[in-house]
Amino acid sequence: MEALDWIELSMRAFFCFTGIIGNGWLGLRSLPRSGSPLRTSDVLFVNLAVSNLITNCLVDLPETMAHVAKSWLTSKEYCGVTKFSHEISETSSIFSTMFISMYWHQKLVGCIRRGGAPVQMDNLRLVVVFWIVALMFSVPHFFIAEHDGNETLEVCEERFPTPAEKKTFDALYLILVNVGPLVGITYASVQIVLTLLRSQKRITDHSKGRNAPPTEENMAKKSKAVNTVANPQQKTQVRSNPSSSNQVRAAKSVVAVATIFIFCWFTHLILRIYSSFRNSVLAVKLTSFIGASYTCFVPYVYLHGVKKLNCSWR
Repeated sequence: MEALDWIELSMRAFFCFTGIIGNGWLGLRSLPRSGSPLRTSDVLFVNLAVSNLITNCLVDLPETMAHVAKSWLTSKEYCGVTKFSHEISETSSIFSTMFISMYWHQKLVGCIRRGGAPVQMDNLRLVVVFWIVALMFSVPHFFIAEHDGNETLEVCEERFPTPAEKKTFDALYLILVNVGPLVGITYASVQIVLTLLRSQKRITDHSKGRNAPPTEENMAKKSKAVNTVANPQQKTQVRSNPSSSNQVRAAKSVVAVATIFIFCWFTHLILRIYSSFRNSVLAVKLTSFIGASYTCFVPYVYLHGVKKLNCSWR
């Protein structure tokens, strides 16, 4: 192999094995402990880990091994399985990230403003919905994928019955599975940041009020605050939640993952649009590498954010 082939092989191997370890770790650490209730957040993390592991094990690992046994690349079965696995993994991973972002925004708001009140997205049926959507967009790829016939190129093509059907399918996929979730994740991340900033501002103002000199205005504010806390009928009653710091930490990790997601998948979206109009081996490979880098790094960010970056399963 040439030097570029060795570089590509090394990068694929790194993304593959780092992703398998990270996503396997995230999935195992998110499983409910014995006697613990099944929480929506854990199910979402397990679902994200499973989605990414499909890419790691059924796309990245075979493509890494195919550098040694290139005869795999020219088979229709290999192309069908790879395309199907890539699409169902990508779609499920995107929707998982979107629902995690929205869920933790609601969780953060409920924790800070409503004292840990339940959130609307505590519904496990949502996971079933986006797996159904992922299957709808992925199954066709299994039947239309095949090698382009040129044994010198490591590229699988998709041959739709007509060009119009290909354009329609690509347009629906881009809008529903890329643009829509990208907007949703961006909105949820912005709302999380704004909620954290407002919370920090309230804490800062409260600290300044306690340390301010005892003027008539400050005394009136303190008296009003005492009456508010003492009156159980008041809607603005101050509540304390010992888990708020954990929710804030997890929310920050969600924002960090969303930032990585927006960068990776916006670039991925541009490359996908470009490759739909012009066949480019480089664009296809870059799209694959960007997806692999996302599935490789995000599980460690989540593990750090939810304080599960250890090996304790008790």
